[in-house]
Amino acid sequence: MMRTLVASAIALALFGCGEKSQSQADARDAGDQPPYTGAHDPFVVKGWTPGNKGEWNKQMHERAQSQNEYVKIN
Repeated sequence: MMRTLVASAIALALFGCGEKSQSQADARDAGDQPPYTGAHDPFVVKGWTPGNKGEWNKQMHERAQSQNEYVKIN
């Protein structure tokens, strides 16, 4: 019984030491790029090309309007 309790305490202590750092310095992206440069993958909105700032602004406006409750009600 005591041996199991000690083993559990040691396991919990080791799991706590293995936690990854969550500081903001570690989370920052190495390259500061404007958001409209976007991803270069198949998951972007159709009709949008990375680097097109005008189209990016239009897509963000449409997305915000689709989440606007006042627009949904009327």
